[in-house]
Amino acid sequence: MSAAKLLKKRELNMCTIFKNGKHYTINICIAIFLSLFIIPDSVYGSEPASNFNNKWVIVIDAGHGGKDHGALGSFSSEKDINLSIALKTGQYIKQNLENVTVIYTRKDDSTIDLIERPAIANRNGANLFISIHSNATKVSRNIMGAETYIMGLASNEENLEVAMRENEVMLLEDDYSTKYQGFDPKSPESYIIFLTTQNIYKKQSLDLAWKIQTQFAEKVNRKDRGVKQAGFWVLYNTSMPSVLVETGFITNPAEEKYLNSETGQEYLASAIFRACREYINEIDNMSRISVQKPETVVETGTKVSLPESSIVFMVQIATAATRKEVKPENFKGLTDITEINSNDRYKYATGSFTEYPEAVKHRKKIEEIYPDAFVIAVQDDKVLPLQQALNQKKKK
Repeated sequence: MSAAKLLKKRELNMCTIFKNGKHYTINICIAIFLSLFIIPDSVYGSEPASNFNNKWVIVIDAGHGGKDHGALGSFSSEKDINLSIALKTGQYIKQNLENVTVIYTRKDDSTIDLIERPAIANRNGANLFISIHSNATKVSRNIMGAETYIMGLASNEENLEVAMRENEVMLLEDDYSTKYQGFDPKSPESYIIFLTTQNIYKKQSLDLAWKIQTQFAEKVNRKDRGVKQAGFWVLYNTSMPSVLVETGFITNPAEEKYLNSETGQEYLASAIFRACREYINEIDNMSRISVQKPETVVETGTKVSLPESSIVFMVQIATAATRKEVKPENFKGLTDITEINSNDRYKYATGSFTEYPEAVKHRKKIEEIYPDAFVIAVQDDKVLPLQQALNQKKKK
């Protein structure tokens, strides 16, 4: 049985079990894997490493590097292509977007552990994470084109193989089995963990991914292989909208030359930059603000105070670099708006629920006026990674 079919079979089995409520029939291997891959709190870091003065923070990750060459073409290594495009992308952003701070996971041919790449983004409170790669295949040297991935379960064998290849870099690290809690990048069974992962930034990640692919196809004239999803470890551990970009096939002779050319790298980098600019402008325009003293009110005009030390679930509807006056006309008539200052940005949420399913029901109502709304977890006026919050609630 193929790897993708095996995962699909496991997925269907799990869905049947949960639908029927017969938890006692869960395969013990699945239970073991699920228990092993609860994301530790330490992965998300503590306070941001720097104060970026209300700017957007974009972390650009040049895949591979150092002793990890990545895919190999006839005359070049993936790690070098990735770095060149990543640095050019960051340069475009820094030169043209004053409201953005760029952070690189690497700026030279250094070795960065796979687990450290998303950790850099989490520690710095990044708003976007973009991992840049070059593709490869053994099927045919004629295959070419660009594709962008978001976090999710691979829907077919090809997507799974791409994720497996990128995840295999962890095998080069010392004591990788302990560091990655038993995850085996070559085993399809390991990818079962992604069945239970709720990607709370899926809509935003999809939006950015489609913008990148549109730029590749319309502005750079690259073959569009579309937006896909698969279980990439580097995306699994991020706590912000994240994408992994496969800029082209190093195993295709013509595309390898393009990926190594100054012109090709400039065009690809400028396409990613324009997609980021469009994404940022749309978000900021939706969250246009007038600077006011922060005040969160309900219908009676009294301030909203979140229960101390308890975890509550809310529905985030907007974010802004500066404060937005909290009044119904600024939030399409909503009156129960809470402002949360998170990593020098202001998040605006509605509702407050002690149980996650209640927040999900509220989100479905809110989506009619805020289609991009999503559930967040809040404790002591701070936003927690959702999976971490759910795990903490289970322990109580």
